[in-house]
Amino acid sequence: MESNRQKKIAGVLQRDLVDILQGAAREGGLHGVLISVTKVHVTVDLSLAKVYLSIFPSDKGSELLEGIQSNKHSIKHNLAQRTRNQLRRMPELDFAIDDSLEYIDKIDKSLKGGDNPIENPDLLEKRKKS
Repeated sequence: MESNRQKKIAGVLQRDLVDILQGAAREGGLHGVLISVTKVHVTVDLSLAKVYLSIFPSDKGSELLEGIQSNKHSIKHNLAQRTRNQLRRMPELDFAIDDSLEYIDKIDKSLKGGDNPIENPDLLEKRKKS
């Protein structure tokens, strides 16, 4: 169960990360790429923030995630500059792809098509618990 403080910090981080990542994508010349921060989970001790990203088009997801991971320190620095009046200490950032929309889409398509995952559960790939 997340505390109100964790939720508040997660909300601040999520809002500012969207601006930072979208700005970086525009500056990097990535037109037609949409990066959204679907959720942020902050640990109880506020030392780590797990950031879930949804990237469209999804085929660019792993490539962009690598770029984001390699620029994690400058992203954290930008975030610290923006939130310096709200946060004393900036948590470490851990980025991951949020595949829930893709997963829902696969379920939706297979329900509309002839393949029914309820009758044949092997049609959907197993998901890791996050």
